[in-house]
Amino acid sequence: MKLVTVEEMKRLEQAADAAGHSYAAMMECAGRAVASAVRQRTQIVGKYVLVLVGPGNNGGDGLVAARHLTRAGAQVVCYLWKPCPDDDPNWQRVQGLSIHCVHSSDDDDARQLRDALQNAYVIVDSLLGTGVCRPIGGQLKQILEIAGEVVSLRRSAKPMEWTDLWPSDSGSFSHPPLPSPFVVAVDVPSGLNCDTGAVDPVTLPADLTVTFAAPKRGQFRFPGAETIGELVIADIGIDPTLGVDILTEVITAQDASALLPARPLDAHKGTFGKAMIVAGSVNYTGAPYLAAAAAARVGAGLVTLAPPQPLYPTLAAKLTEATFILLPHNMGILVPSAVQVLTSRLETYQAMLLGPGLGRERETVLFVHQLLGITAGIDHRRIGFRHGQEPPTKDVALPSLVIDADGLNAMAEAENWWTYLPDNSILTPHPGEMSRLTGTDTRNEDRIAVAREKASEWKQVVVLKGAYTVVAAPDGRVAVIPFANPGLATAGTGDVLAGAIVGLLTQGLKPFEAAACGAYLHGLAGQIVVEQIGMSCKQASGLLAGDLLPALPRAMKRLSR
Repeated sequence: MKLVTVEEMKRLEQAADAAGHSYAAMMECAGRAVASAVRQRTQIVGKYVLVLVGPGNNGGDGLVAARHLTRAGAQVVCYLWKPCPDDDPNWQRVQGLSIHCVHSSDDDDARQLRDALQNAYVIVDSLLGTGVCRPIGGQLKQILEIAGEVVSLRRSAKPMEWTDLWPSDSGSFSHPPLPSPFVVAVDVPSGLNCDTGAVDPVTLPADLTVTFAAPKRGQFRFPGAETIGELVIADIGIDPTLGVDILTEVITAQDASALLPARPLDAHKGTFGKAMIVAGSVNYTGAPYLAAAAAARVGAGLVTLAPPQPLYPTLAAKLTEATFILLPHNMGILVPSAVQVLTSRLETYQAMLLGPGLGRERETVLFVHQLLGITAGIDHRRIGFRHGQEPPTKDVALPSLVIDADGLNAMAEAENWWTYLPDNSILTPHPGEMSRLTGTDTRNEDRIAVAREKASEWKQVVVLKGAYTVVAAPDGRVAVIPFANPGLATAGTGDVLAGAIVGLLTQGLKPFEAAACGAYLHGLAGQIVVEQIGMSCKQASGLLAGDLLPALPRAMKRLSR
């Protein structure tokens, strides 16, 4: 599913219109889709629906929705910010159905607006569309401020208090008072910038946003992402081939399902590959377990853990399915001499994960540099490594790489570190690690733009973790993972993600596909855990990284239905 900028959406609509699918036809599809989405989620027969109508196409979508909701049995009122042209066919159809309409110019004290907001079971926001780029002012600001005030009061009031808070002039309501209206945004909540995710202070947050043809970038950027509620992407008849040159997508369940590795009935463990996981230190014993268990849970045939030797009793007791290569250490941290032990065993492995829980001690940094063949940008003499070891003088043949956590932190200490990696290695930084890798603070920048730029520059697949994780390939492709779950903001979940990716890479998926599929499974597993706890994602807390492990095969099962 394409993820578009405002300009890209305009081009798609223009191309569709030029191909014979008119703006009027798109508007009819859009309004009908809004009405259908409302009907699927609420019982509107005999209920009061308020449609806030703006000028232009977005207001036209609202008028079409009003017509379809009226025909479905709702009592619809349209509140018009600006007058509709007399020759507007959608306005004429609304009048033909005798839908009650109020013009803001006839409502100087906004009493009719307040009354409508107080009584509405559903509020449809079709005031502004995707093109907003400047602060809201004037009469529109007043309309949205009043809407926000009334909705906020209704949501905070108990049902028995409602008539005391907002009595009508007649002392009665057209239906029983409702403490919480259902707010629906047409395409986008008015005031949300669909490129940047910036939100005007008067934007009315929605419970449901019905957007058209393709999701917009700003709907996956904060703070805007918090205002859209449930996001529904409605088909308005635009030919999908018109967007073939758009390289940014949102991964859907169907996409992720298509990426899952095949599981032939006559398979054996060798069919699904061998994964090597180099991870752990005396202070971080959980990371290697989580990563290795995740690789196994997504279907890797054999998982081998390569930790510092003292971690073996703990890990072997917890993870009985893995095999082990125990590496030389100094008080529980990896040292450069571990490189020779490790590389002598790598020949039969399809993929390797490097980094979870390694720690940032100087000897471990040198171990990472030596393993990756990094020789520049760090004064190895000041590291103080033991036994007369020298910096590497030649490259080491490595399987396909996933580099996470302290593997990334170690690389970031070297100049031009990416020139030492095989192309299309997979890097999985969180925002802080991304800033270290780039040498600049990228945390407040456009995540899609940053990931795309650096994937191209470094010639690596970049998985920029966080709410709506971004996966970028060197060729410009970007996949956004459609999960934002605060329950995953806890230690160890990144280790599970890295393990899932290396497990899929081991089974033969290409790096970008393994990263995108692994990130989707990870997000879906988090959602499954939250569902099992009985919380909404916005309330999610108490989730542990280990909870994701049994949820990973459940996520794969859900995708395979």
